[in-house]
Amino acid sequence: MNKYIIEREIPGAGELSDNELDQISDKSCSILKDMGTGIEWVESYVTDNKVYCVYKAENKDLIMRHAEQGGFPANAISEVKNMIRPKF
Repeated sequence: MNKYIIEREIPGAGELSDNELDQISDKSCSILKDMGTGIEWVESYVTDNKVYCVYKAENKDLIMRHAEQGGFPANAISEVKNMIRPKF
């Protein structure tokens, strides 16, 4: 599977409560379970007005389908081509 970064514009995302974030997570996981093994949520980062999600998926279409089924924005989907890390 390929790795993708999904940018989701969600005004006020940084002000969402833990309970609200848990509800979003539960909804996402339920949809992912129904979709099967071709897509996997790795983690997400919440900023003031955006959420950046890291997913593994067979293709972008699966990520779009997940977003549509969940009612989640997917303003940009970028495939990760490589990674760099600090060399300490």
